[in-house]
Amino acid sequence: MKKLINALAIATLILINSTSFAYNSDPKIFIAELVDDAIKTLGNKSVSKADKAKKIETIALENVDIDAIAMYTLGSIRKTLDQNTLKKYQELFKKYLLKSLTSRFTDYSNSKFEVISADQKSETTTIVLSKILESSSQPEIKIEWRVFTKDPTKPLIRDLRVEGLSIARTQKEEFGSILNSNNNDINALLTKLEEFVKN
Repeated sequence: MKKLINALAIATLILINSTSFAYNSDPKIFIAELVDDAIKTLGNKSVSKADKAKKIETIALENVDIDAIAMYTLGSIRKTLDQNTLKKYQELFKKYLLKSLTSRFTDYSNSKFEVISADQKSETTTIVLSKILESSSQPEIKIEWRVFTKDPTKPLIRDLRVEGLSIARTQKEEFGSILNSNNNDINALLTKLEEFVKN
């Protein structure tokens, strides 16, 4: 899970908000506004790290399609599970994702960000390209956002590619490896998630 968590740590610089805010429905502007909020919040020394962590959770819950990512990362085994097991998995995945975001929070308050372009792939999917500019403390980091717009008034983030690494695909492969090593026993995966959430 380390690779995913490290990638998520980079993404947290965007997923911070000083107040609850309705973002623009245009995918490029949507991401740009998240970046702007991140810069303002991270530069605010009166906001504690604990409060920033809480805001990460809020912004993720409101702007990331967590349920869709949860189902994708579970793979084809989801078709064989009963509703109670699926519900338990979704609840654990949400806690896992939120803890991943908050546990590896890094202060990027001196970083500079840029939203470069948006490429509409279909009626419901737009890829927004952005980057963290190079500085004396870090190299340039490219981030692609997969923005889902089935509801055109409420865009949702469905995946991030950090320097070419898809967070959703990486997580799916890791969960698949856990399942394959345990004869596709979903309880093995649920146990791993429970352990991560508790520790």
